[in-house]
Amino acid sequence: MTIPEIPSLDKSLKPTLQEKIDRKTKPTGALGRLEEIALQVGLIQQSLEPTLKNPQIVVFAADHGITQEGVSAYPAEVTRQMVLNFIQGGAAINVFCRQHRLGLQIVDAGVQADFDESLPILRKKVNYGTRNFLHQKAMNHSELVQCLHSGADIVGDLYQKGTQIIGFGEMGIGNTSSAALLMHKLSSIPLEYCVGRGTGLNEAQFQQKLVVLQKAAAFHQYISQDTEEVLQTFGGFEIAMICGAMLKAASLNMIILVDGFIASAAFLAAFSLQKNIREYALACHLSNEQGHQRLLDFLEMKPLLSLGMHLGEGTGCALAFPILQSAVSFLQEMASFESAGVSTKI
Repeated sequence: MTIPEIPSLDKSLKPTLQEKIDRKTKPTGALGRLEEIALQVGLIQQSLEPTLKNPQIVVFAADHGITQEGVSAYPAEVTRQMVLNFIQGGAAINVFCRQHRLGLQIVDAGVQADFDESLPILRKKVNYGTRNFLHQKAMNHSELVQCLHSGADIVGDLYQKGTQIIGFGEMGIGNTSSAALLMHKLSSIPLEYCVGRGTGLNEAQFQQKLVVLQKAAAFHQYISQDTEEVLQTFGGFEIAMICGAMLKAASLNMIILVDGFIASAAFLAAFSLQKNIREYALACHLSNEQGHQRLLDFLEMKPLLSLGMHLGEGTGCALAFPILQSAVSFLQEMASFESAGVSTKI
């Protein structure tokens, strides 16, 4: 796949935007991160009056062959069951999207099941789960290319419908194992700092997971650090699809909301392919998964929230969205010193 070119943000509007922010009726910098967000969103949209039209969360679901090695506290069929829960509106991401009036789309990227044709699912299934990367690459090259294209196509369709801001969630039993190895290979951070407890492993289960992933890393030790090969070796279909979606979103000047550990691993892959993507993205929250803080540090991104969550599904994106709304609202609606007749600093 030809990776879309992502230009660095045009900074020529920055002084004017910053002056508009600074002239609001407040001490300089008094709104903290909200001011940084307003500036970033304004630069992405190249506008002094940015908007957040048709906000969407897209949740990509897929299964993982590595679950055969007992790396998760939950059985693989939970992926299928949770997709049905999403469709029925009963998951956390459904609750938060309803609360904050966010659109929600569910994508079958590679669930090990077939869904009834009547269900409102975006059908992008690459295969019935990845292969077990303890013994072979998780996917072949054509499957990876299909993932990247499918993610890009989904975002392109949303862009045509007026979406300016998009968050990415995932569902896939075993995908913290995939994310940990992607993080390890693409950042060179030692594997033991990348592996966490995922869905709630006890100590014995966690040690088993670590051993399995160490063996997998050793088995594939001679692969290159080429991002596409690393994705092909350790990625999940949902992770690779999110990577392609993020790259497309940035190329269209959309605002990217990055969720927790797995979505951040997908973003790391996108960042490894196009460094400028970071200028279009916000890290929504700090996951309780062990490797997430180190991953955000590597990416030089500051999370907006830290609530001890480790759920996935895009829930961090949905909860962070109102913060972006506040940033855009103050920039658009707050009075300036001049318009309010308020004296400026002596």
